[in-house]
Amino acid sequence: MSVNLNGLYIISDDKLTPKETVLFQIEKALIGGATIVQLRDKISSDEEIENLTLKLQELCRKYNALFVLNDRVELAIKLQCDGLHIGRSDHHRVEEIRKEYKGVLGISCYGDLNLAKSMEEKNVDYVAFGAFFTSSTKPNAAVVDKEVIAKAKEELSIPVCVIGGITSDNVNELIEKGTDMVAVISDIWQSENIEEKCKSFKKSFEG
Repeated sequence: MSVNLNGLYIISDDKLTPKETVLFQIEKALIGGATIVQLRDKISSDEEIENLTLKLQELCRKYNALFVLNDRVELAIKLQCDGLHIGRSDHHRVEEIRKEYKGVLGISCYGDLNLAKSMEEKNVDYVAFGAFFTSSTKPNAAVVDKEVIAKAKEELSIPVCVIGGITSDNVNELIEKGTDMVAVISDIWQSENIEEKCKSFKKSFEG
């Protein structure tokens, strides 16, 4: 599949997208124009989400979207997931992961452009910065200066993703700084109409 690291990047949530409804909710988002879907599950075992992971990957391929598994390196390698996103706890393993994992690899760099540069040298496919606004999903996350986006676009050659408290009301500030992707959780899943909410984000990218 061709990989499009651009546009609306939606992330599941243990409370807002429970296992009983997550496939239905994500399909609505894909219909609305989400181009990247991340399964972020902080509570289940690998075995408990293996089947869901495979179903979500299949669903994303149906809509020509990229499926990304969060943090679970060994499961992503085992299932040959199209995408894998890792955070601070796996930064020291990036070279080792890159040797074994052949899909799209993204990494959280918070507000640290030097870290992002070093990760680009280690062949990650995109970097994520944030939080840019106060986030209900991660209330203790430090708020990052939006200028890091413009600097990253100047100094990196890989795509940039932004995350943290992003809504359809504030997203344009980040798109204007040059971000390639916006990662959204609460504003999507708490909306009354997931499909229409995703369409509004898509329109922001289309300018």
